[in-house]
Amino acid sequence: QVQLAESGGGLVQAGGSLRLSCAASGRTFSNYGMGWFRQAPGKEREFVAAVSRTGGSTFYADSVKGRFTISRDNAKNAVYLQMNSLKPEDAAVYYCAADRLWDDSVTTNRWEYEYWGQGTQVTVSS
Repeated sequence: QVQLAESGGGLVQAGGSLRLSCAASGRTFSNYGMGWFRQAPGKEREFVAAVSRTGGSTFYADSVKGRFTISRDNAKNAVYLQMNSLKPEDAAVYYCAADRLWDDSVTTNRWEYEYWGQGTQVTVSS
């Protein structure tokens, strides 16, 4: 089992920044690719960003490319999402997720992630 706990959400004005954190515990963190997803009211949960086991590979949804940065610190069992130039359409509950991998690839398909956190709310005022 892997337990994930997100933090760092809140209310921010459009154009502002937030940094989300996800703390992991349980199994060996470096065995898992990590991802961030988000879900707005009435919408499907959507992929935001993913990072490989070592942090050497990352991938972003087109909607956040150039504004968001995913990173991880395997020594601290943590993954981060730096969000800059936030827009009202970025408002959602943000979830981190873990996917057991055997190579240094990234996973964008939410159905492949085995473990999920409870989510943290991000609100962006216009």
